[in-house]
Amino acid sequence: MVVVKMIGTKLAGVRLESKTPATPFVKWAGGKSQLLEQFEPLFPAQFKKYIEPFVGGGAVFFHLYNQGRIGDGVILNDLNEELMNCYKVIRDQVDDLIQELRRHEPHKTEKSYFYKIRSWDRKPDFKERNPVERAARTIFLNRTCYNGLYRVNSRGHFNVPFGSYKNPTICDEDNLRAVSQALQGVELHSEDFEHCVKWAGPGDFLYLDPPYYPLSETASFTSYTRDDFGKADQIRLAEVFRQLDRKGCLVMLSNSYTSFVRQLYADYRQEVVTATRAISCKGDGRGGIPELVILNY
Repeated sequence: MVVVKMIGTKLAGVRLESKTPATPFVKWAGGKSQLLEQFEPLFPAQFKKYIEPFVGGGAVFFHLYNQGRIGDGVILNDLNEELMNCYKVIRDQVDDLIQELRRHEPHKTEKSYFYKIRSWDRKPDFKERNPVERAARTIFLNRTCYNGLYRVNSRGHFNVPFGSYKNPTICDEDNLRAVSQALQGVELHSEDFEHCVKWAGPGDFLYLDPPYYPLSETASFTSYTRDDFGKADQIRLAEVFRQLDRKGCLVMLSNSYTSFVRQLYADYRQEVVTATRAISCKGDGRGGIPELVILNY
């Protein structure tokens, strides 16, 4: 078992160059922005590399970066290729992305335009479109679709309906530039989460935020990739957690508060945080709900 002191100081010699705080550039189901205050006492005070195998919207990464806690060694990963394409384009081609988003912005309340852009991935030449076009499409759809969901069908086609927002922000230039600055020197991947074992070494901090184990058999409403993250994957992830622990890594994992998850990590420290449901078809489904945080330190 790895033992470290809780947060008290910031790492010396870390990079904190952008004056504008970087925040998630997409809405993301299960995003952790609302939980950062509760996470504060749980983050390790010191670590070497920072690795996030299920980065999603990146709220934890951006939070640690803004506070100057992250040094030069960062690896961000997500199996969602279109999401990771956005990260790469923002890091390497932010000016081109801003120009492309501005082309979409005048059409942000047009339902027919939304479905035209959404249909791109139904066409055989979709993967041949340049990365900037695809990144702008992902951000545009994320900002204009229902509840900011990212959901695909079994063919990998984005299938969330139009959201009917009055004035959605399509191009947040200041934040995109701040995010680009935060991502300089960051290693980006779109691989299965098991790869994190080979990326990590003793003293590295990994935050694992997988698709949550459903609270009930009917609770799972979406798929972020064409492959569902099922019970077998949860068991596989628990084994990866143990491998990382044996390597001397500092590991923090979020998941649903269920007996199955608690049993999977019965040998480790378990804390409970309270999240507000941000996505639900019914208004009464947006209340507080407990979530588990598993730590090996």
